[in-house]
Amino acid sequence: MALDKNDIAKRIAKEVKDGYYVNLGIGIPTLVANYVRNDISVEFQSENGVLGMGPFPFEGEEDADLINAGKQTITTLPGASFFDSAFSFGMIRGQHVDLTILGAMEVSEKGDIANWKIPGKMVKGMGGAMDLVASADNIIVAMMHVNKAGESKILKNCTLPLTGVGCVKKVVTELAVLEITPKGFKLLERAPDVSVEHIINATEATLLIDGEIPEMIID
Repeated sequence: MALDKNDIAKRIAKEVKDGYYVNLGIGIPTLVANYVRNDISVEFQSENGVLGMGPFPFEGEEDADLINAGKQTITTLPGASFFDSAFSFGMIRGQHVDLTILGAMEVSEKGDIANWKIPGKMVKGMGGAMDLVASADNIIVAMMHVNKAGESKILKNCTLPLTGVGCVKKVVTELAVLEITPKGFKLLERAPDVSVEHIINATEATLLIDGEIPEMIID
């Protein structure tokens, strides 16, 4: 059973530790704030100038003045603070963020990430992604394993313009949890009822498989 985007976010939420400062990228990563354990203290940061983001608001409770970097309405927790982008990127470039969770269009077995541009399509620019991947020591990518045509996005080499080189540590998809090692992708976990063979067939890069691969624990 392949996971949906919320399940991917739930699995990544298990990587968030007590006391962490965490940056959430646009897309699936923004869902992670909904699933972090209640018994730990975590500060979610958004590069548009928010520290202390909470879960998404319920319908009808949105405040149009409270948004994340993806222009989605958010909530804030007690003690949250607001600041300009210069201060926010000083926080990122100064390596004060413990965990960065990003979306991606492609990730290579070397830990390269492409997540900002598809050639021929209009984009406003790279945004904060370049600063995040250049400064962060702990990057987890939340993404779909294959594109709409069924082609793998877990590759030997990225084909799209790169955002960062050799920076990704772990990838969570609808099929698997993968760790980037010096020898390439290592399969750590598989989605419930998804076979190792299915994951191999959906992956263009070579997978390192060591023994029995456990199923992901989502809840």
